[in-house]
Amino acid sequence: MSGRDAILGKLRQTLGADTNDATRREAVERRLAKPPRGIVPERGQGSDAQKVKLFCQMAEAVSASVTRVRSPERVPRVVSDYLRAKNLPASVRMGTDRRLKAMPWDKLKALDVKSGPSDGFDEVGVSHAFAGIAETGTVALLSGKDNPSTVNFLPEHHIVVVDVKDIAGDLETVLTGLRRKFGKGRMPRTLNLVTGPSRSGDIEQKIILGAHGPRALHLIVVG
Repeated sequence: MSGRDAILGKLRQTLGADTNDATRREAVERRLAKPPRGIVPERGQGSDAQKVKLFCQMAEAVSASVTRVRSPERVPRVVSDYLRAKNLPASVRMGTDRRLKAMPWDKLKALDVKSGPSDGFDEVGVSHAFAGIAETGTVALLSGKDNPSTVNFLPEHHIVVVDVKDIAGDLETVLTGLRRKFGKGRMPRTLNLVTGPSRSGDIEQKIILGAHGPRALHLIVVG
């Protein structure tokens, strides 16, 4: 018997767990088929308008900046204005997300829009969020060609577009929507939850932005 088997065997004995693999597998499958819903705080509940307002407030509270626009057509102009305000090059990196591609980027002749994963030399990345979480001001980002994870973490500035219809009150609702959209065997490889820009307080307990990723997060809320 290996050390691993001995440790797992001791744990089963302590817990009084059945040693029958088929029985345990069936129990796990039952649990995964109907995952229990935990206690959900009241903070993120309310009308759709209240959730959007709370999302923006919570995002700004963790050092993200927020711009609201009525339609997706306004997004390229907001991105351009952000670059100009931060004195950044007129260049952004994004994936193949169809919602981003449908926006009128070509109307901004001076803006260079690069497609594909970031190579680490991009100043600004643009992503489209799967969802927003009102109670924490968090954006949920799915990995894949549409929105590569490298675009989320390698550029110094990360701009995230999120639709108001995709802003939920709590994380549990977002996870339920994720399972409903993809289902078993089709889930994205990674779900990244981003709350504000990257930060660390490890050095002399002083908050440093950009410690492990983008030092600036700008959210564009559409709708």
